[in-house]
Amino acid sequence: MSKSNSNSMLKLLLCLSLPLFVLDFVTKEWTVRTFPAPEEFAPYDERSITVIEGFFWLHRVHNRGIAFGGFGGVEHANLIFTFIALAALAAILWFWRRGAFPTRAMSLAAALLVAGILGNLTDRLLRGYVVDFLSFNLGFMMWPSFNVADACICVAAGLLFISAFQAEPEPRPEGS
Repeated sequence: MSKSNSNSMLKLLLCLSLPLFVLDFVTKEWTVRTFPAPEEFAPYDERSITVIEGFFWLHRVHNRGIAFGGFGGVEHANLIFTFIALAALAAILWFWRRGAFPTRAMSLAAALLVAGILGNLTDRLLRGYVVDFLSFNLGFMMWPSFNVADACICVAAGLLFISAFQAEPEPRPEGS
């Protein structure tokens, strides 16, 4: 890896991934301290804070699975998803070091993935579940609750999707 690529990676990790990881951690801590532990099937009652009537609520949900709570009932789900998160982090860093994220959008996506994966991994390690707290009613459906880390991962996925349709960047001459 070139020195400029290494510096760029470190800068993104420190200036984007780290602050988003901290924001995710602080908002989840606030959620745990503000709301009682959730009961099954009762997320939108007196235990919620309405931010925008009929559209946006804050409340506490424990997600033991992955996106949208999938596989949450699987035995050892937390352990399985912890290992998957660790493998994903290792793969992202390995690919990054080998220049696999050549465009700005791809580098931003990788940094957002690191923030999101670390945020939810920290929950799994500290609590045994991921804390979700943002809920939206889109009119045609209630969007599943999510958190800052989940938002980072979704934005990263969008950036990677868009990047797939961009032209390959010109290779940099050696020594630049």
